[in-house]
Amino acid sequence: MPNEEYINNVLKWRKEVDANLRRENSWLALAGLFWLRKGENIIGSDPDCDIRLPARAPKRLGTFEFDGSNVTLQVEGNLPVEVNGTVTKSALLDADQEDVPSFITFNEMRMVVVRRSKGVGIRLWDNTREERRTFPPREWYPVNEEFRIPANYIRYDTPRIVKMPDILGAILDERVEGYVTFELNGQTYELVASELPDHRLYIQFMDLTNGDTTYPSGRYHYTDAHDNGKVFLDFNKAYNPPCAFTDYATCTFPPQENRLNVRIEAGERYSGHH
Repeated sequence: MPNEEYINNVLKWRKEVDANLRRENSWLALAGLFWLRKGENIIGSDPDCDIRLPARAPKRLGTFEFDGSNVTLQVEGNLPVEVNGTVTKSALLDADQEDVPSFITFNEMRMVVVRRSKGVGIRLWDNTREERRTFPPREWYPVNEEFRIPANYIRYDTPRIVKMPDILGAILDERVEGYVTFELNGQTYELVASELPDHRLYIQFMDLTNGDTTYPSGRYHYTDAHDNGKVFLDFNKAYNPPCAFTDYATCTFPPQENRLNVRIEAGERYSGHH
């Protein structure tokens, strides 16, 4: 008999991740990603601006000054531009990977500095974007409890480095704390995993459905917290990376170690809507 409680739990989780995709400052609200050059980078709605804002913004809002490492915001006139909730004329900005990033907000727009393999850039959100409402619903395989699989997590004596490609064409060194082993269809498989402080595991993986019924470059999965190495891989909650929804994400993709020679017909599907 199907476990109705389990199925309802997965369906509730899927509704939540779809809602998160459409909330303010979400992936569907992204409106631009601009790479900075050294010196002055002009911000505004004028077509000649380096950081091009939506048409409702002033033709010139200010500048980002980039010295090759640090980014400073300079605001023109008396525009009510806020950095982390405080109206400001000038601010040295912390990037998105810092503990407290400097979020710039103005007229339902938000910006933040990003540091990536390609360089230092500015990510722009526009919360008035129609995509938040009109983007097609996420597509999923039917919930199948056979793809909620018991696994063993083995922590490495010392964390290891694996090579992960990113959407910008770079190969990044990423740390993993251990790996999981599990059985499917009588075969044993392994996946390397990052361990979070709360003992949940974060796994990026590929399988034989990629490019067929699922996103070509792989999917992501967070487990529940493991219990002394005992954990479930719930592929019904495998989901697409942000790059499936926007051109302005900077995703990483699974390492070679996490390419499964089996079809995982569970979790989020992909029909090429982005």
